[in-house]
Amino acid sequence: MGGQACILYGAAEFSRDTDIALHASNENIELLREALRHLQARRIALPPFDRTFLEKGHAIHFRSYHPDAFRIRIDVMSIMRGVDHFEDLWSRRIPFVLPTGEKIHLLSLPDLIRSKKTQRDKDWPMIRRLIEADYINNENPTNERVKFWLRESRTPRILIELAREYKSEAESILSARSVLESVYGEDETAIEEQLEKEQKLVREIDRQYWKPLLSELEDLRRAGYDTEEEV
Repeated sequence: MGGQACILYGAAEFSRDTDIALHASNENIELLREALRHLQARRIALPPFDRTFLEKGHAIHFRSYHPDAFRIRIDVMSIMRGVDHFEDLWSRRIPFVLPTGEKIHLLSLPDLIRSKKTQRDKDWPMIRRLIEADYINNENPTNERVKFWLRESRTPRILIELAREYKSEAESILSARSVLESVYGEDETAIEEQLEKEQKLVREIDRQYWKPLLSELEDLRRAGYDTEEEV
């Protein structure tokens, strides 16, 4: 659900991390623990590897020390701000076959975009690239795809083109995204300003969401919990 998924969706990014969305059942956690042991992985930060923390929205961080995946970081989450429950994510998953023949499951592109709406600087350029890649690679989009681009695109030129070509779709979601009001003037500078305001608002929402979670991590540190341990 992270950088590796972005690469597979065509928004090139070098990543040595693997981000995984996990259904936090006891069975799945034990299966993951077994896989992590095979990777000779260690937990490298708080919180501890426990279902309780996953269900609160924390990420659990590991690093592999297996020679074939040396120092690869693995981040696991079960709940993400603004993103649906795992069962819904799973129902919309996109299967992808690797060159080796192995099949993996990616978050759907709309779900991946929602998961990227964080306070981190690096996520917003990636959202832009993901939509640009999807826009370029879909010559005959469905109405739903067009509306998805209109809701999520962060590229003024693309928004202008969409509003010009798909007027009814743009008008149907105008009330849901205020930045579209600037599109009809075809002023890219004005659109960029609105996109920046939109981004600042969402980043602040994410910052507030993480405040109590970060406070809990600080409490764990003060309580003397180890920041690193074997799986």
